[in-house]
Amino acid sequence: MNHPRTLGELRKSTFSEQRLRTRKVKDELRENLIAKLRSSENIFPGIVGYDDTVVPQLVNAILSRHNFILLGLRGQAKSRILRALTGLLDAELPFIAGCEIHDNPYAPICKRCRELVAREGDATPIAYLSPDDRYVEKLATPDVTIADLIGDVDPIKAARGGHDLSSELTVHYGLLPRANRGIFAVNELPDLAGKIQVGLFNIMQEGDVQIKGYPLRLPLDVALVFTANPEDYTARGKIVTPLKDRIGSEIRTHYPGTLEEGISITQQEAWARRDGLELHIPKYVSEVVERIAFLAREDKKIDKRSGVSQRLPISVLENVVSNAERRALRNHEKMIVPRIGDVYSALPSITGKLELEYEGEMRGADTVARELIRTAVAKTYDIYFKGLDMQQVVQWFELGGEIRLADTAGAQEVLEGVRNIQGLTEKLAPLGIKAKDRVELVVSAAEFVLEGLHAHRRIGRSEERLFTAEKQAKRVEKPFEPADQPFRNRRPYN
Repeated sequence: MNHPRTLGELRKSTFSEQRLRTRKVKDELRENLIAKLRSSENIFPGIVGYDDTVVPQLVNAILSRHNFILLGLRGQAKSRILRALTGLLDAELPFIAGCEIHDNPYAPICKRCRELVAREGDATPIAYLSPDDRYVEKLATPDVTIADLIGDVDPIKAARGGHDLSSELTVHYGLLPRANRGIFAVNELPDLAGKIQVGLFNIMQEGDVQIKGYPLRLPLDVALVFTANPEDYTARGKIVTPLKDRIGSEIRTHYPGTLEEGISITQQEAWARRDGLELHIPKYVSEVVERIAFLAREDKKIDKRSGVSQRLPISVLENVVSNAERRALRNHEKMIVPRIGDVYSALPSITGKLELEYEGEMRGADTVARELIRTAVAKTYDIYFKGLDMQQVVQWFELGGEIRLADTAGAQEVLEGVRNIQGLTEKLAPLGIKAKDRVELVVSAAEFVLEGLHAHRRIGRSEERLFTAEKQAKRVEKPFEPADQPFRNRRPYN
């Protein structure tokens, strides 16, 4: 499609002059939202778990043409929601070519464009903005200045153009004017200094500002959206009352309400697919990973005010897959299948995301993380095996059986050991695994059963991943030599 490239061509095109003159950004968002609602389109693709809570409130705010703020703990998709608003903008929007603030061809507000239109008339060049071009985002920090947001006098412009410093032509525009005819997002709003917030709502509401003592009228057309963490209101700052009063809607976000929603988000966001090898992530592994985050959000040793980000299970799953990939590459296997042992190997992706209370600090981040994994394994194990008789497996260990399941051991090597555990491979049916299935799947399922029994304290396991009878778990084991097999049968102790 050939778009009009001059103001004269634009006047003769389908871009209505009356519509471009009177239609504001909030009207545009509203109209496009209404169209999506009527066609039953997904308004915010990729946003999971908010269909009955956050999304209806967002829809109401946009239909009301409100500036709004998303209030919630870290890792609740606040920034992602704001960026998804570009899906409600028109595919293309004409503006005067070369204008820093994307002036409307029919109603320019900057002096440069007014003079250009007066001089060039219908020959005024026209360019076009995509939805992404119309979204400007700023992370609020205490060192942000009014010049960053609004603008400042540029002496170089004045010198090169021979302008007086009081001339509007010497202004270097800040982020907010450059978001004209688009969306301006501020993340972590309370971190902005109070005087900067005052300047923000003044230009937002009144459309005027003073730069270096010179008054400047900028009737901007901007949809303003913000995010904030509830902890910020007391810990680092607050939203000044006049600005808060001008924010039309305050929408509270939340963490996934169900395990299934959490798993869906994690699988959507985690980088799990790897080149070269087939990947299969067992459902029970995904459930254990996700349940770690759910348990952490309820744990008294972890600071609830800070929250436990959804990035935790995402990072854990990526580390779990990477550890399984490392093992597959070392053992020349063709399929990557994570095991529960890989979850313990992902401790670095857990400990850095937990803000601990005093009790947690005393116990240590590693200890707290290991307890979370063990509890997650126990709860997941109960979903599949609660009420199933595992006494035959437990008895094998009570009679002196031992097996070491190193996270680096190949699947075929481990399978030789788990086959010696009486009844174990026959107990995998609840996981949808049969003894004749691929070796990697059988080994992963068998290890999950053993980890579940250990989590319920029916068998013991050392930090070196040596599974033994529970009564022997506290006995100090002599480390195996490298030449030792990953398992061994032992005679009963007297």
